Amino acid sequence: MNLGATELIIVLVILLVLFGGAKLPKLARSLGQAQKEFKQGVTDGNKGDDKPGEQSSGDTGEQPKNS
Repeated sequence: MNLGATELIIVLVILLVLFGGAKLPKLARSLGQAQKEFKQGVTDGNKGDDKPGEQSSGDTGEQPKNS
């Protein structure tokens, strides 16, 4: 999905009308912080993954028995 200059201008004008000029910097800052925290969470989640073939300490590898 490619956005050209015209589409970006239309989106910016709509955002300006909806949120007003005073709230746009705060909104952009908030979105940037959320993106930063998301990337950090993904990176931290990948560091904690076990290597393939290894079992985590709580996993015994046994299936629960159903009676």
